[in-house]
Amino acid sequence: MNNLEKFNWIFNLVIGAFVFGCTANGQTDKKLTSPPSMPVTRVVTKDTLLHQDYVADVQASKHVEMRARVTGYLENILVDEGQMVKKGQPLFRINPTEYKAEVDKAKANLNSAIAEAKGFEVEVEQVKLLVNKKVISASELKMAQSKLGAAKARIEEARSAYNNAATRLTYTYIRAPFAGVIDRIPLKVGSLIDEGTLLTTISDLENVFVYFKISEKEYLNYVKSKDKGNSSSNIVELILADGSTYPLKGKIETMDGIFESNTGSIAFRAKFPNRKQLLKHHSSGMVRLTSEVDDALIIPQKAAIEIQDRNFVYVVDKNNRVKIRSFKPKNRLSHFYIVESGLQAGEQVVYEGVQDLKDGTVIKPVQVPMDSIFAAAY
Repeated sequence: MNNLEKFNWIFNLVIGAFVFGCTANGQTDKKLTSPPSMPVTRVVTKDTLLHQDYVADVQASKHVEMRARVTGYLENILVDEGQMVKKGQPLFRINPTEYKAEVDKAKANLNSAIAEAKGFEVEVEQVKLLVNKKVISASELKMAQSKLGAAKARIEEARSAYNNAATRLTYTYIRAPFAGVIDRIPLKVGSLIDEGTLLTTISDLENVFVYFKISEKEYLNYVKSKDKGNSSSNIVELILADGSTYPLKGKIETMDGIFESNTGSIAFRAKFPNRKQLLKHHSSGMVRLTSEVDDALIIPQKAAIEIQDRNFVYVVDKNNRVKIRSFKPKNRLSHFYIVESGLQAGEQVVYEGVQDLKDGTVIKPVQVPMDSIFAAAY
């Protein structure tokens, strides 16, 4: 005899003794002979949509840090926080004076190297004439050509130094790498900054990526639904922090290749359009994943009682007597359970007032169609 059967046996014994005592004293309540009216409904199978919510991490499709690549004083801030900018638009300017001087110096060195090389070119031509006339030996020509080669190498070295100086000068203008929104700007004009100093971050919010994690079991259900050609399996909704639903739907694009060993979950990524910029980088919310379930066995949540992590309902037999029975839920919807085992389609269960029922009570059933329960819930 399990604990539930022991509880029912003791309860019925106590109630029986109480009724017997009252009858003996002529005090039996006549109302006990009239079965109470209770709403009941039939367990049905129904094709339904199963909604599962998961914690979401919203990220901009592009989000990068803008850092200084040269040292100097911050001369100008050309944008404001929260401003939309275009690709290539100047954002900051670092004082360029010393970098312009480096460019001028490098350019002068380059011109000097070019002039030197031209001198050696003339010398080579003159030596060639003398060699042809056998005035001097061929070794003199090789010597002159060697000097010309060294001069040309110095040109390349000087040109490299000039290009490097010119590039560093361009770093004094920090430009937007793509169109997006400027985030917080922590520094002010006149600040002395070092190479690598964070100036701001920029976010492309035209579209956002939403990351969420599901269990291995849910992952397998998703894959099976997708293999069946279910068009809605890739479509997800986003529930915002205030409980409202984001007006545009997203689409699952990809997933991780491994399960996390500590949680047994796998991360998915969905993409949502965000042209009105409602969603921001690291917004919070819940992703709602919808899947179709065929012939789901459904009962209302109001009909169920939860006792020590187990779920029970009162089943009504052909004599209108209720019998408590445990069942195993597969999933929970907003107002219903999808039953995995313990109940069968067509059985009647008490719909409301189950908290006041006792096992074995005879009731007067009042039928409530499941369709009307669905209509009231949705």
